[in-house]
Amino acid sequence: MKRSALAALLMVSAPGAAFAQGAQALAPAPAPAIEAAVRLADWQLARMAGTGISRETWETRNPRGWEQAAFWIGMTALADAGAPPRIRAAIFDMGRSNEWLPGKRPYHADDHAITQAYLWAARNGAGPAARAPTRKAFDHVLANPARVSLAFYAPPRPGSDVECLTRWCWCDALFMAPAALAELSRQTGDRRYRDFAMREFWATTDFLYDPAESLFYRDSRFFERRDAEGRKEFWSRGNGWVFAGMANIIPRLPKGSADRTRMETLFKTMAKRLKGLQKPDGYWAPSLLAPENAPPETSGTGFYTFGLAWGINQGLLPRDAYEPSVRLGWAALNRAIQPDGRLGYVQQVSDRPEKVDASDTQYYGVGAFLLAATQVGTLDKRAR
Repeated sequence: MKRSALAALLMVSAPGAAFAQGAQALAPAPAPAIEAAVRLADWQLARMAGTGISRETWETRNPRGWEQAAFWIGMTALADAGAPPRIRAAIFDMGRSNEWLPGKRPYHADDHAITQAYLWAARNGAGPAARAPTRKAFDHVLANPARVSLAFYAPPRPGSDVECLTRWCWCDALFMAPAALAELSRQTGDRRYRDFAMREFWATTDFLYDPAESLFYRDSRFFERRDAEGRKEFWSRGNGWVFAGMANIIPRLPKGSADRTRMETLFKTMAKRLKGLQKPDGYWAPSLLAPENAPPETSGTGFYTFGLAWGINQGLLPRDAYEPSVRLGWAALNRAIQPDGRLGYVQQVSDRPEKVDASDTQYYGVGAFLLAATQVGTLDKRAR
């Protein structure tokens, strides 16, 4: 892409400009992608006790929970992208501190997400000890698979869990667990983990994917939900989990396999739809079909920017058609960095679109930024 064209793409509205899509402003050129990511990673590493999080859940300070896991998944990508050795060291320190254990819930995908970082460590010098607890956990799941519906019903009694959460009945789960299972097959040579992941992935997709919109419902409670304008509610970060999840799963599937071919087709279909839903300011709205007056939101935007850039780098998406969206998204993410160094405008923990403020940050938003940075960095190299 010519520099003049790229400069035009950076003429986007600033986050604080009343979210007016027509407002245009020249954004400052971002720092090289990996440098920007390392700065943000360092900011987050200095605050792993939860300081700065706007809305803490019981999992926020859980070092094996999904909120922090998404950050560590981004850290593994950053380490692979040539970040300073301290990034790799931080991943190893985290794993050793956690004793390489997944979360406590044996079937819950959220408690499997952290194993993606452990498996990365096992492949990058930590050895079989970093992999053993993950394999034990997944062996239990394969030997005793949950046999429940994917329908999301309220728990039968206060304090109990929703029954379907023992399977992947919410779209976020497609980021949390399948890539770990596929990677475990790659490292051990045992295809059972990958086969299980693909059966469950397609079961969830067949249940939650709306082919008319090329988007995923968060869970079955949202099938009939409509806004005041009669539009379906598709949550940005929820679809971002799926889109980024596929970018992490596809490279771990055998080339030419039926699962990989099918997932690449789904990925390209979603990419086309998402490209058309990006706002002129570079962000995606928290509710994807409701862009008017939508605030900036960086977790969904981070995952989409990552996925689109990855698709270009893998040859799945034509560069001329999709690079403008990547550049707009990356510029928007950089504009969301606040004066104190945090990534702002991250919608807090939820299961649906909500309000977003400039001061809102979260581990998973930072993880999405790191993932996006690594693929933008690759895209930049190929442009030289």
